[in-house]
Amino acid sequence: MDFLLWISDARSVVTLICMITFLGIVVWAYSSARKKDFDEAAMLPFADDELLTTQLQEPHHG
Repeated sequence: MDFLLWISDARSVVTLICMITFLGIVVWAYSSARKKDFDEAAMLPFADDELLTTQLQEPHHG
């Protein structure tokens, strides 16, 4: 019976660790210190569009 009690306690500890990890990730993601990095990452899909637009506006030589 002692083994089943140990398993139950281990499950509780793992659940607590997972919850603390999840809350840590949420706090990290929504912290104001990360806002600049996330805003920059949000604009990455449009970075290629700017490059293509500049290349298309240049005159072709040859």
